[in-house]
Amino acid sequence: STLAAMIPLAEASGHCEIRANSAVFRIETDGKGRASEVLYYDADGTEQSQRAKAVIVSANGAETPRLLLMSASRSHPDGLANSSGFVGRNLMFNAHAAANGVFEHPLNDYKGAQVSRIIHDFYDTDEQRGFYGGGGIDARPLWSATPIFHVMEGMPPDVPPWGAKFKDAIAHNFTRQMSIVGSTTSLALDRNNITLDPDNTDQWGRPSIRVTYHDHEDDLAMARFLQDCSMNLLDAAGATQAWRRPIRPSDSSPHLLGTCRMGDDPRSSVVNRYHRSHDVPNLFICDGSSMVTSGRGQPTMTIMALAFRAAEHIAAAARSNNI
Repeated sequence: STLAAMIPLAEASGHCEIRANSAVFRIETDGKGRASEVLYYDADGTEQSQRAKAVIVSANGAETPRLLLMSASRSHPDGLANSSGFVGRNLMFNAHAAANGVFEHPLNDYKGAQVSRIIHDFYDTDEQRGFYGGGGIDARPLWSATPIFHVMEGMPPDVPPWGAKFKDAIAHNFTRQMSIVGSTTSLALDRNNITLDPDNTDQWGRPSIRVTYHDHEDDLAMARFLQDCSMNLLDAAGATQAWRRPIRPSDSSPHLLGTCRMGDDPRSSVVNRYHRSHDVPNLFICDGSSMVTSGRGQPTMTIMALAFRAAEHIAAAARSNNI
């Protein structure tokens, strides 16, 4: 994670200060339309202000649009950097499907680092399937990674939730079980969005996030297709028992993408190809919100690659006095 991989390096440079447990509630702009000040509550809940030559928002696909919408002003009545109206729109998760299998001999998956994407064969859309989308398949100790997950989420459907048979199944399956997980695209849809809740607030009085999301039927169809593939893999690998987890419409996701999309046209995007806001020239957005498609699963490495690229352009702009 960035917490382990990047922040220690930034602090070691002598040019980075971490103000932990702070909550930003507004970005102010000056008379020239440039971001000039960040207002936040510190760890004690005291309101603070930080003047800035440039502001980089990296709060991901939910908190980033929330902050921009909270920063509405007379010059930005619909929210900061939102002349296009696309801040908060086109939220994308990723649909998922899991199949579990138990094997004759111990696998001890819980002992090693989990393996991610092992099959890329289905990344491209295949017209023969009859629906749009692609995805990949992971093999990982998803429900057997820890005893508590195994007990709560990883048991076969025919095992009772208590008693001697329950305990016997835990003892037998924990070292012999694995999951195969399909991760799919999610179509960018205007109906899926992040907005400010008109009634609820958080502990600082900031409007709560309202998430509106409903999967496209093609996303769910792709999830079902990958689950079928996963069941075939478990059968071919010799699983003594295999079962599916129900595929349900997404109700949450750690992948929060698309709500401040990148594009060349300021009328239909929030940032340009260098992550610079179309509306506010010294405001940059570097997180999953800039992505215009969801990819096929875990977006972290793509987000980090785009952030490194954006940093190079921001540094170059600063050297040329173009911030």
